[in-house]
Amino acid sequence: MSCVSELCANAIAHTASGRGGVFTVEVDCPRDGVARIAVTDDGGPSVPAAGRLDLMAEGGRGLAMVAACTTRWGFREAYPGRTVWAEASWPVAVPSPRQETVTRRALRVPPPDWSGGPAA
Repeated sequence: MSCVSELCANAIAHTASGRGGVFTVEVDCPRDGVARIAVTDDGGPSVPAAGRLDLMAEGGRGLAMVAACTTRWGFREAYPGRTVWAEASWPVAVPSPRQETVTRRALRVPPPDWSGGPAA
């Protein structure tokens, strides 16, 4: 959530979106174990850069924080503006074919015995 707010704040502070323009936010799960956010703004004079992290500076830590909290990030030109995106990923269990077969066999329930034996 903080990455989304950082990318939105950057759109307002550093692009024409903050001077009466607009920006859009997209949230996507392109595949299992991956979430992507993208903020498209009205464009600005410079390209996004995480740069060197200066802990004593007034600002400039936002994209460094996004880079640290996500698997990868980047930007692309999107006429007339720019889209900045970030992806977070997490491990997804993928059973091997043999494990899947064993699991299916283990879950089989034998049919009930209707032979008229003693009641349980």
